[in-house]
Amino acid sequence: MPEQDFKIYPYRWVVLAVFMLINIMVQVLWICYAPIASSAAVSYGVSRESVDLLANLFMLIYIPVSFPAAWAIDHFGFKKAVGFGAILMAVFGLLRALFPFNYSVALIGSIGIAVGQPFLLNAFTKLAAVWFPQKQRATITGIIFLAMFLGIGVGEALGPRLVDAYHIAGMQMIYGGATLAAVVLFLIFARSKPPTPVGPPETEARALVLDGLKKMLRQREVYFLSFALFIGSGIVNAVFTLIDGFGREKGLSIDQGVTLTVVLLAAGIVGSIALPVLSDAIRQRKTIILLGIFGAVPATLCLAMGKGFHFEIACFVLLGFCITGVTPLAYQYGAEITHPAPEGTSNGIFALVVQASGLLIVLMDRLKSAFHNSYIPSLIGLAVMIAASGLLFLVAKESPEMHRRQAERQRVSGA
Repeated sequence: MPEQDFKIYPYRWVVLAVFMLINIMVQVLWICYAPIASSAAVSYGVSRESVDLLANLFMLIYIPVSFPAAWAIDHFGFKKAVGFGAILMAVFGLLRALFPFNYSVALIGSIGIAVGQPFLLNAFTKLAAVWFPQKQRATITGIIFLAMFLGIGVGEALGPRLVDAYHIAGMQMIYGGATLAAVVLFLIFARSKPPTPVGPPETEARALVLDGLKKMLRQREVYFLSFALFIGSGIVNAVFTLIDGFGREKGLSIDQGVTLTVVLLAAGIVGSIALPVLSDAIRQRKTIILLGIFGAVPATLCLAMGKGFHFEIACFVLLGFCITGVTPLAYQYGAEITHPAPEGTSNGIFALVVQASGLLIVLMDRLKSAFHNSYIPSLIGLAVMIAASGLLFLVAKESPEMHRRQAERQRVSGA
């Protein structure tokens, strides 16, 4: 039955808006120490590495919490599971604000926020599937990813200014209060699902979590997509994290390095909107994902081999657009190829892969000394690996949902 026979509720935009708000704030709470790490180390009386740990904890904690969070999303529903994670975020964010000079409290607060984060990140495709028609879901997933990028951008840009104006204590209180407000809005206005389904039963029916997981692990496309996400996300995360050392190697100033990260973020925002919209419009998932993967190959190679600030800007634009831009589309493709696995389960697996890509950063740091204090050989190796992931993905199947929509369009055209 065509989608237009089902009611699409305008309230879906309210649910999307409050969900995006809490996703912005969880990213702010995660990244807030990065741009002021030296000041934070002095305020807490600890080393720079101890401050870095506050952000790295998020990746480490995500790994064991991801699957319980995915199960909770599918078992208890969108609002209850996400609400639980949001409450953790608000409580522990305020805890850090109330004891702004106590590193032990900051550590406990960061652990609490990190435990809540997977309940938000694993629910992207769940919200899209429950509230939006199939033809909009990749676009909506991309819009939700936009909230993540905005949160990172706000945390990176606003933190130093807030510290200059209100010191670290004031910054943390502002962030804690803003997080509490966002969580209250979510708890008031969010709903788990609309009064009636937004699409045909066959697009909504889901298997049990364990059964869905077993089916996912038998699909080669899951492994192809996971490999591409792991390498692609590793490249972007490495550039973000190692920009200081990479910039010095390229002869760039600190301000130029910051500019490059902003460019990467901006290009990712544009790509995360444009590529899912294009995919929904042409009813193709695989083709657009391949475009992103193979576009990342020359971007990474040029990043490694290029010289000059303006040339690096072009590389960063291409890298952000191709890798970061295609990630939300990859999540939606993953949800469609693994149907009837629950959205929380599929989202959780691919989000876990993205988080685990941080291990590549550790590896690059270890290999740096072996390569004469240079990141360039590691970047070349990653370019080869992302190319290999694209070759593997060439034999992946197109999303069955795209086949269904194309067949439906042909029936309507022939009628």
